[in-house]
Amino acid sequence: MLKVHHVRDLDLRQPPQRGRPSHLSAASGLVQAGEFLYVVADDELHLGVFPAQGKEAGTLLRLRAGELPDATAARKAVKPDLETLTPIAPSPHHPGGAVLAMGSGSRPNRRVGFLIELGEHGAAIDAPRCIDLSGIFAAFDDRVKDVNIEGALVEGDRLRLLQRGNKGNGRNAIIELHCERLSHRLRHDESIDGAELKQISYFDLGDVEGVPLCFSDGAALPDGSIAFTAIAEDTDDNYADGRCVGAAVGIINASGNLRTLRRLVNPLKIEGIEARVDGALLRLLLATDADDYRVPASLYTAELAR
Repeated sequence: MLKVHHVRDLDLRQPPQRGRPSHLSAASGLVQAGEFLYVVADDELHLGVFPAQGKEAGTLLRLRAGELPDATAARKAVKPDLETLTPIAPSPHHPGGAVLAMGSGSRPNRRVGFLIELGEHGAAIDAPRCIDLSGIFAAFDDRVKDVNIEGALVEGDRLRLLQRGNKGNGRNAIIELHCERLSHRLRHDESIDGAELKQISYFDLGDVEGVPLCFSDGAALPDGSIAFTAIAEDTDDNYADGRCVGAAVGIINASGNLRTLRRLVNPLKIEGIEARVDGALLRLLLATDADDYRVPASLYTAELAR
């Protein structure tokens, strides 16, 4: 069993909208870029931006104009459900790098992404660009049941997506796509289409109390492997929430084989991961989804043997 250590709550200087608390609650993706931590929340229209060091309250980076309904069911129905946040390495198209937030794809309104260009020290330097990603999802829609993307890895023209399973028809999978000139198109195009499905690899991560452990985020490692988080959420589909009865972190190696899986001592609903190699260890930063807008999401650290 793996112990995690609480670092901080994701408190904000101001609430995302009137009537909401001054914190992020449903953290669902995490990226460190230079001096900043970027956190996406699946029930907001902003990114949270926090200092990589210290516990100073975070600020908000608006992704889309407008406000979401306050009522839980109405908010769930119209939100873009931003479940992934992935770094994009510096290149001629993104000299300072970038981060890409993606919707889960579980409903038509959840097939959108937002690209944030980064500059010196990892600071955002331009307004986020909204990109229609329905063409990406069309490449595998007829092959994957209960689409629910929880992690994304952009590596040149290759896009790897972590599909989250459930107790019903859904299965954990890594979906590998090729999209020509992907980095250029993310920066310049309003929509991305023409993605080519390369392969789908399925994973059984076991269960907790009869509830399957399912992918909840992933981070690329320098050797081509993937560090991932998984949670056992008691739900039968890709829309309804359920009680979290367990959580784990693990590694899938560059050959696509499950190499490590460690259960967490506490059943925290971990939905974001940032992983740094330090010799024989992976130093992990993990973000939680509180599943209650009144409760702040938190950051935790852990160490995992490579």
